[in-house]
Amino acid sequence: MPVKPVIYVGVDGSWRDTGALEWALQESLLLQEPLQAVHVIDERLRHVPGWEADAVDDASMQLVGEVQTYLDDRRGRLDREADLMVGPPARTLVEAAAGSRMLVVGRRGLGTFKRLLIGSTSEAVVTHAAHLMVPVVIVPEHWKPTDGAGPVVVAVDDTDDNTAVIEFAIAAAAERKLPVRLLHVWDLPAVYSWDAMNTAGVGAEWAENAQRHLENLAAEWQNKYQETPIQFEVRRGHAVDGVVTGAEEIDAQLLVVGSRNRTRLMSVLLGSVTRGALHHATCPLAVVPVQV
Repeated sequence: MPVKPVIYVGVDGSWRDTGALEWALQESLLLQEPLQAVHVIDERLRHVPGWEADAVDDASMQLVGEVQTYLDDRRGRLDREADLMVGPPARTLVEAAAGSRMLVVGRRGLGTFKRLLIGSTSEAVVTHAAHLMVPVVIVPEHWKPTDGAGPVVVAVDDTDDNTAVIEFAIAAAAERKLPVRLLHVWDLPAVYSWDAMNTAGVGAEWAENAQRHLENLAAEWQNKYQETPIQFEVRRGHAVDGVVTGAEEIDAQLLVVGSRNRTRLMSVLLGSVTRGALHHATCPLAVVPVQV
């Protein structure tokens, strides 16, 4: 199915601080594609004691108006619209962005009633987005555009399911004229920990295999995309820590991970690396759905 050339971004009352709108604006300029900002009124607010529906609606309309004014003041001739919707924030945003280039959200949650949503909305967005194959970029609080030259880092495993993730990373790097770094983190299963001598031998073999796999993978993609430098790095350790730290140490401009749509059960949809990066990455994080 062809991708709609438009970038969606979720905004809430903290839109000036989350960095999501700024990142989406930058991406809109790089791709020369229109931007659609969406604020979702959470249906639950209409049933919270002490909250008046009219007041919620008025505040939301004012917020959308402020965002539209901000968008109108940005440079460029691209279409940039702010819209208001009502419904469950995560699902409503994803359904609005279905078929689009990507959906951008801030890490702090997208609903006005933040005590309900902090720490849950961005993960819920990623979960719903995996069903509809929508890439999601999560931008940490207070992110601002910089002139940093760090690479786009993409976390890869030892399967053959990395194609969509690497292609997204290469496209993002090419737009920014940056290199791509393939990052693979491995460790021995706990079963080997009881035998130190055996662990040493197996560890050396696994390290050699991981290095060879990444070297071949980097060469394959470099041959396919010769204008974008493809680097690679192999680390041993905890996968989440290795990916997050590896990106942070080289000032990555974007960290790209995959999310596999294996089931509709939200509790098992996101892998440990994706979920860990979602909560701990210090740079913008792109979660790319992978169909399996």
